[in-house]
Amino acid sequence: MTAMELPQLLRVGVVGLGWAGETHVKAYAGLPNVEVVAVADPRSERLNDIGKTYGITNLYTDYTELIARDDIDIVSVATPNHLHAPVTIAALEGGKHVLCEKPLARTVAEGEAMVKAAIDNRRVLKIAFNHRQRGDVQVLKSYIDQGGLGRVYHAKATWMRRSGIPGMGGWFTTREMAGGGPLIDLGVHVLDMAMYLLNEPEVVAVSGATYAELGPRGRGSRKATAVGSTYEVEDLATAFIRLADGVTLLLEASWAVYGKNNDDFGVSLYGTEGGAEIDIKNYVWQDTLRIFTDTGGVPSEIRPQLYPGEGHAAVVRDFIEIVRGGDWSNHVGREGLRRTQIIEACYLSAQQGREVALVDVAGHV
Repeated sequence: MTAMELPQLLRVGVVGLGWAGETHVKAYAGLPNVEVVAVADPRSERLNDIGKTYGITNLYTDYTELIARDDIDIVSVATPNHLHAPVTIAALEGGKHVLCEKPLARTVAEGEAMVKAAIDNRRVLKIAFNHRQRGDVQVLKSYIDQGGLGRVYHAKATWMRRSGIPGMGGWFTTREMAGGGPLIDLGVHVLDMAMYLLNEPEVVAVSGATYAELGPRGRGSRKATAVGSTYEVEDLATAFIRLADGVTLLLEASWAVYGKNNDDFGVSLYGTEGGAEIDIKNYVWQDTLRIFTDTGGVPSEIRPQLYPGEGHAAVVRDFIEIVRGGDWSNHVGREGLRRTQIIEACYLSAQQGREVALVDVAGHV
């Protein structure tokens, strides 16, 4: 099927009905000529609740039955990380366009297989990086594109939780299912924000370190847990990333650390003509962006008027526009793959105790 052959009504199936999956369902429901006709989740109670809430009658505990339907044009993948690749590849090979939650994949090998499936089957693969749709990010992006910061030569991207290990003993803290801890979960979001603001620079090398100091002792969880609960990933990660043309990026992410009692994330940029900081405490959107410059020869600070942004609603709308637009060859998941390459290089660097060049993990897709 080509873009010219698309039906006027796009029919959607959503696989995985946690917070992200339900958010996808809501976002599709807000668009004209788009209908969620089927959902899948192994938890029967959750499946029935979503079906009842949103009036969806085609409910599956086995996602393969959803993908096998020939009347579905689009599949949203909002499963645990270890299912991103198999569900996405099956959907693409079944002729569906795919919107996949972040991260694209646990490993570069999985990510490359997903991108290859999009290319081979001539379908769209988009990754849901919802935080780049924030109002503060969009305002700063426009300011940077207009030259307001000059040449940005250093950046910081951080997401730090004081006590926020999700689901101790569940899939988030099981390496085989998640692929990692806060770096692949939270760090990938702020990494995407920074790379987006910097206009997708080439990454040359990374030097990373990971720590698991609190989780293995039953500390740092949102809920009380016993020592000995399954905890196989890091609870703090940091990386120094070398970009092209001498630009550098410091990346930091934690689920649990003895620091400020918040859930804080953001980016800082330092340029030749100005600087900027997005500082988000506990997910607020007001007064989060500051731009630093000179006025009349003295330091000054600009606090732009912001709007909240649309998050997943904007992600889903953009995805639908891409599908309807027909220029599918430029939307096969390569952005998500680049993020996965960086994350894998960070983990490899931490494991080996040395700097890792991106060419050592990047493939040829």
